[in-house]
Amino acid sequence: MRRRAFIAALGGAAAWPVAADAQQPVKVPTIGFLGPASASAMRPWAAAFVQRLVELGWNEGRTVAIEYRWAEGHSERFPEVAAEFVRLKVDVIVTTGSAVPAFKQATSVIPIVFAIANDPVGSGLVESISRPGGNVTGLSILAADLGGKRLEILREVIPSLSRLATLGDAANLVTASEMGQVQEAARTLGLEIVRSEIRRAEDIAPAIEALKGRADALYVQSDPLMNTNRMRISILALGARLPTLSGIRDYVEAGGLMSYGPNFPDVFRRAGDYVDKILRGTKPADLPIQQPTKFDLVVNQSTAKALDLKLPESFLLRADEVIE
Repeated sequence: MRRRAFIAALGGAAAWPVAADAQQPVKVPTIGFLGPASASAMRPWAAAFVQRLVELGWNEGRTVAIEYRWAEGHSERFPEVAAEFVRLKVDVIVTTGSAVPAFKQATSVIPIVFAIANDPVGSGLVESISRPGGNVTGLSILAADLGGKRLEILREVIPSLSRLATLGDAANLVTASEMGQVQEAARTLGLEIVRSEIRRAEDIAPAIEALKGRADALYVQSDPLMNTNRMRISILALGARLPTLSGIRDYVEAGGLMSYGPNFPDVFRRAGDYVDKILRGTKPADLPIQQPTKFDLVVNQSTAKALDLKLPESFLLRADEVIE
């Protein structure tokens, strides 16, 4: 009996490693998510991305892990985060076009999805729209084409517009194409351009102060530094009696006058489709660059009143959202 019991116990012990292995958690894919702006600025966009993953069967913490990093508008942090994601051996990276060069330099293997890029072909992020090539793909937001459209909208609201100031991060090379298009459109409309370039958040206040009396309106670039400091920009611009125009709804919610551009939660949502396909085996090189399908015109009526601007009724009816 004792011998039988010993053999039975030995048999059970032999099964222990198998049982223990069976209880080990299965390794889930990891997404590295870098937001160039602050977490608060990008919260709605990140939430839309995660929600789309849920719809596609990826539940954060259960079937997929997400490593979030936020650059807070400091592009010099991009290489550091890129190196960290490579060390972590993430399965796919999600970010925006401005950060892609740092990631391409860090890895040619890990798939990279950009949810936003102004000119992915012209800036060298991908080889072509239909065949991106390499390990990078994503969505182009047509920023260069939208610059002219925004000025037409601004002229509609301010018919007397003659001098337009532009405010942007001089260190952000990716948005250069947008500003070039804005300047070209301004010349076509007979507008004088007053360029104001900054490199740090501390430069914003003196830059806007210097624009007092020199411009009729302010075009704010849609770069991470501007987006992170959108509240400060809106307050200072209002104090300087400068109506503001941008490409992101968040500026208007923060007190800017108006914005026209892609629906950014929607483009981040669509980035989730790319990630889903990549995690299921599709190569980034085989996923064509897509473009936005939803564009929003958003107006802040309270800001218009504070600036003594009477917005045309037809314009207000055409807006996708009017913030009171």
